[in-house]
Amino acid sequence: MADLLGSILNSMEKPPTVGSQESRRKAREQAARLKKMEELEKRKKAEFRKKMEKEVSEFIQDSAQQKRKYNPMGKIERSILHDVSEVAGLTSFSFGEEEESRYVMLFKKEFAPSDEELEAYRNGEEWDPKLAEQRRRLKEQAVLEETASSKTKKTEMCPNTNYRDKYVHLIGTSAAKDAAHTLEANRAYGCVPAANKRDTRSVEEAIDQIRAKKRQKQEEDSGAPSSSS
Repeated sequence: MADLLGSILNSMEKPPTVGSQESRRKAREQAARLKKMEELEKRKKAEFRKKMEKEVSEFIQDSAQQKRKYNPMGKIERSILHDVSEVAGLTSFSFGEEEESRYVMLFKKEFAPSDEELEAYRNGEEWDPKLAEQRRRLKEQAVLEETASSKTKKTEMCPNTNYRDKYVHLIGTSAAKDAAHTLEANRAYGCVPAANKRDTRSVEEAIDQIRAKKRQKQEEDSGAPSSSS
């Protein structure tokens, strides 16, 4: 009986000490502070989103404005502004190299920026349409001049030396093409000029000769048995 009672008492939780009660109290306070901070952060995001929605609506209604540039803001604020502009049907971009200097620009769809304009903002420059047009014309002029220069170089390009002088020890003083006109067939190797291969007989002469050969062959064939007997 005593052993059973002792085992039951040992299995029961001991009453909390002063130290454990203090740690639990601090944990509850910390959890309450975190919850309060989360609620505060959530409320700030909602207020900022509401403010951006109002500004974006005003920007859309203002026909005199084609784009709007905002001051540098944090990553969360930029994300909210991008989301609001997308819902409103606008185009938005973030520019700036350093995180603390990055800002957002909004553009109306009908005034979407060109690649040159975006490149200027990425380089930290102000966009000047007149200056950009001058640069574009200069660039086109440079391309035309380079193309004309390359064509001129191709027409003026010629070998510094004559290949005949360079390979005179191989082809002689006359070129191979010139030597081909004076080449004569060597009769010792059975080369016959094409003119000698032509049949100059008429059709009647050729037929008569063929008939004569046939008659001669028949006569020879008919005379062969009698001579053998």
